Amino acid sequence: MSRPLEALAEEVMQLPTEARSKLLDRVVASLDADRKRDEAWDALAARRDAEIESGQNTLLPGPEVLARLRAELT
Repeated sequence: MSRPLEALAEEVMQLPTEARSKLLDRVVASLDADRKRDEAWDALAARRDAEIESGQNTLLPGPEVLARLRAELT
């Protein structure tokens, strides 16, 4: 029989911070439905962030992006 959630949570909270952090990482990873998809999105975000930081690309305000899209679609 499994332990009640509250008892388990209480036990986990007694762990050192680093151990709780590692446990949290494992629990979150177990919830990932599609790890490869998440890794691909993370890589894309990192690549785009690097492009912005290097000046290769620039950010546009949201309203400007929407205006451009509307113009393209009409």
